[in-house]
Amino acid sequence: MPPDSPPRTSVLQHVSHNIRRLRHAAGLSQSALAERSGVSRRMLVAIEAGEKNVSLGTLDRVAEALDVVFSDLIRAPDNRDPGRINELAWAGSQPGSKAVLLASAPARREVELWEWCLAPGEQYQSSCDAQGFSEQIFVYEGRLTLELDGGVQHIAAGEFFMFASHRAYGYRNEGEVAVRFVRNVVF
Repeated sequence: MPPDSPPRTSVLQHVSHNIRRLRHAAGLSQSALAERSGVSRRMLVAIEAGEKNVSLGTLDRVAEALDVVFSDLIRAPDNRDPGRINELAWAGSQPGSKAVLLASAPARREVELWEWCLAPGEQYQSSCDAQGFSEQIFVYEGRLTLELDGGVQHIAAGEFFMFASHRAYGYRNEGEVAVRFVRNVVF
């Protein structure tokens, strides 16, 4: 990540704090975690000190060694909604190149990735999914109206929303342009 990027500092601080906290909770020394993860002790010391930019692959290895998921390492420690992450996880060398982990949900079997487009006036009403299913919606064009339990949630371009889908829900486009969104079904 570029050194002058403001979100970088916050993510490195989260990673530093979370790795140290999770390592202590697991009763591991830095040497033991280094051995389990295949990441050098020197690298772990620098990461825990918030001094080292770390690759996504390295974080994956550390997460696996700590028996946690990737999002547990980058999530803000004071985050009250465990599914909503919204943290910059990678920034490229070219302006605008980035990867933001928006949300995370536990899955027992599978995750489906869908691309949706609703023309103006279009609607889709879903039947209830089984208990344990959830959906993650990211709107990248237009404004989606989500009907959920008789209420309404508006999701504008650039925003995301997660919900348990074992209850009645539907999608509507009340606007004058097409709504395009990505939908992950997690079960």
